This record gives sequence, structure tokens and C-alpha cells, in this order.
Amino acid sequence: MSGHSKWANIKNKKEKTDSARGKIFTKIGREIAIAVKEGGSDPVNNSKLRDVIAKAKANNMPNDNISRSIKKAAGELGSINYETGSYEGYGPGGVAVIVEVLTDNRNRTAAEIRHIFDKYGAGMGNSGCVGWMFDKKGHIVIERSAKIDEDELMMQSVDAGAEDFVAQDDCFEIFTAPSDFSAVREALEGLGYSFLTAEQDMIPSNTVDISDPEVAAKIERLIDMFDDNDDVQEVFHNAILPEEDEEE
Repeated sequence: MSGHSKWANIKNKKEKTDSARGKIFTKIGREIAIAVKEGGSDPVNNSKLRDVIAKAKANNMPNDNISRSIKKAAGELGSINYETGSYEGYGPGGVAVIVEVLTDNRNRTAAEIRHIFDKYGAGMGNSGCVGWMFDKKGHIVIERSAKIDEDELMMQSVDAGAEDFVAQDDCFEIFTAPSDFSAVREALEGLGYSFLTAEQDMIPSNTVDISDPEVAAKIERLIDMFDDNDDVQEVFHNAILPEEDEEE
């Protein structure tokens, strides 16, 4: 399989809206805190922490920042009280949206997420209202280069336990079951590969092509508002926006 990846475009669009790198690092720092609280500060014995570190590196978070975040989390275990949460709803044009959060005040966060859905989208729904349109998958993206042999990478990925390997024009996408993500990521990392993306994502089983520029602008505004919320960790949606289609 090769060509144009709609999911890669969705991912890239989401990342473009996260333009403030400091905010990205803060959000990853929260994930590190949760991982340390659940499994300790030693990455060797904490696979979840290893996964978050890989995500941090894929987002160009400096090693010093990662180390400081781990040490800070280890020293503040008693005060770490973040809860995970997920909210679902619809955006303009019938686009399905899932918002994942880490919060120390669930009531506050729920009210803020509902407000954004109501103001910029089509409203927040009940749990599961759009979740059935997405599959949770481990998602690893490796930049295509002359140094990487496509067939060799594909075999290495499959041997490590990957479910799917997709060769794109500018990258290779590797998908895994959630339970196999760590093993596949670590196997490829051990072979010397570096990642553009290495995390677990919600992959849409179907997408919505948005051709109206006004609707597309509203969707981007909705995503921006979610990304700007300190409690929001990830925003997943199934929109294919006009400028992305034009690149195909």
C-alpha cells in the first residue's frame, strides 16, 4: 500500500494547531507524571513511561526536560491527582470528535469541554456516541529516506508484532494492537530507527471529506480551542480538510 495517507494528514493537521511547543511539553509532562505515579520513575521497569518518553522524543522534547519531568513527578507523587477522561461529540459538518483529557478537576474540565463543543461545534454527546467510529491503535511513523529499505522495515515491523505496514510517499506508517505497541516500538528503536510519531492513537474507520472552506475553518477553530485548553491531551477527529485533499 502506498500513496496518500488520510490519517497522516489528520494527524499533521492536529499537530499544526499545537504550535506552542511549550504547551506540548507541559502536556507530555503530565503524561510522564501519571506514568511515574503508576509504575515508578525507572523507565527500565515501567513500559508506560518508556512509551511516553518515546512520544516526548518524537515531539523533540529535550532530554533534559524529560529527565526533569521524571524527577519532578517522582518527588511529587503525593500531590499528583490527575484523572484521565474522554469526551465525545460532533463538530461542524458532522465531523466526529474525541477529546482526551488529564485533569485535577473533572467537573471544571467537563464544563469547559461542553462549552467549546456548544460554541464551536455541534454539541457534546454521551460517551460512545462517536467512539464506535474509531479504533485504538499503536501508531508509529518513520520518515522515508534513502537509508531505509522498505521491504526490510516491513519485515522487521511484522516480525516485531505489527498489524499493518503502510508505505507512504514521504513516510512509513506502522500500526499495532494497543497491547503490542510497546514491544513493536522498542524493537524498532533497538534496530536504530527514529520516529516522527510514536504513540497510541484513535484511528477513524471512516472519514468525512470537508469541501466547504467555511466549514473547514470552523473545524480548525474547534480543534484550536481544544488544544488551547490546558487539560486537553489529545484531540482526534475524522475530517479531511480541503487543503489536504488538494495535495493528493
